[in-house]
Amino acid sequence: MRPRLPLPLRLYRGGLVALEPVAAALLLWRMRRGKEDRERLGERRGIPGRQRPHGGLAWLHGASIGETLALMPVVEHLIRRGLHVLVTSGTRTSAELVARRLPPGAAHQFVPVDAPRYIRRFLDHWMPDIALVAESEIWPNTILELDRRGIPLILVNGRMSERSFRRWSRLPHVARALLDRFALCLAQSQADAERLFRLGAPRIGVAGNLKFDASPPPADARALAQLSGLLSGRPVWVAASTHAGEEAHAIASHQALAGHFSGLLTVVVPRHPQRGAEIADLARFAGLEVARRSADGEPERTTELYVVDTIGELGLFYRLAPLVFMGGSLVPHGGQNPIEPAKLGAAILHGPHVHNFTDVYAALDGAGGALPVADGQNLTYALYELFSDPGVMRDMARAAAGAVEGLGGALGRTVQAIEPFIAQMKLEEY
Repeated sequence: MRPRLPLPLRLYRGGLVALEPVAAALLLWRMRRGKEDRERLGERRGIPGRQRPHGGLAWLHGASIGETLALMPVVEHLIRRGLHVLVTSGTRTSAELVARRLPPGAAHQFVPVDAPRYIRRFLDHWMPDIALVAESEIWPNTILELDRRGIPLILVNGRMSERSFRRWSRLPHVARALLDRFALCLAQSQADAERLFRLGAPRIGVAGNLKFDASPPPADARALAQLSGLLSGRPVWVAASTHAGEEAHAIASHQALAGHFSGLLTVVVPRHPQRGAEIADLARFAGLEVARRSADGEPERTTELYVVDTIGELGLFYRLAPLVFMGGSLVPHGGQNPIEPAKLGAAILHGPHVHNFTDVYAALDGAGGALPVADGQNLTYALYELFSDPGVMRDMARAAAGAVEGLGGALGRTVQAIEPFIAQMKLEEY
């Protein structure tokens, strides 16, 4: 019999029971702001959007786009092992992308809010035989309800940053009570594993980062051919997954460089596509010729700044540009995933704020495949140097691709670690 839950955990659980009407109101508020899917809002309250398939079912969860897409190779493996797979995520953009990537045998639902009644409703319908959550998804009511039902819970691609570790360390009894309920924690690195252990996780392994083994994002072949022709002969760079404040640096860099590199095209792909109009207005105010992909289609020969405010097209623009600045790094967000552009042959630039991907950027920087820039002015200098010497840019791109290829293997270690749980499920079917 497990010891009594720590008081903060009991208060959290009771509070979400009492505040369930507030959670429902918050979902409606988010829907009105375009952050929730009106047609599928019930899924966030645990109301199923489809029937459960017959047979064994694995539930895999990733918070947003990056975490969910990193799970795709595991999804494919579980389907090959004869399981149905339910993938959940919490954002509209991740839902749209996942819907395009899921293989037959897998389905997507929005994850329910971590309120006890919503979680029970979700689990009553889906009845998963095993649950795998990605990176740092530690939701107390979900964990407690899975444990109560005896459903094995595994943390895959586990990450525990120093910042998160300090936060959890303030509530050590809560952290231990939750982590003790994981059947297994598979960490991305030894440092992540050590932090999880210090917080009380009793069963830990180091598997590496699944994002190194994920396939690069696809691109529509027709769109790629069309844009390749339109952009032929033009110097092009991409500011990818940018956050508020970073687009101004991209615009300033373009203004400084346009006189040196004829036909320069700056492609801005905001992390949140709904900001497209705002970014276009900012560039027009600076005097640039602007086009938005969602409104204007393809760029003209006179287009200077192209705002890609659509979902799921980064793979297309990574293939078109030899040089990519990864956003979320000149502002204190923590950086965005640079593995995809590295796999697709781009040299990488990034700012100083990359704590969400510390090990990845350290590997790329160390191999010479990525270059850190301190601020917007240094971004402009780096762009100038690399466009002035395409040979150096190509060497960087090769080094980046080699670095990410050499860090693969997490998928094999992950599926090997979860195989005993799958085998047990198979035995229980008979």
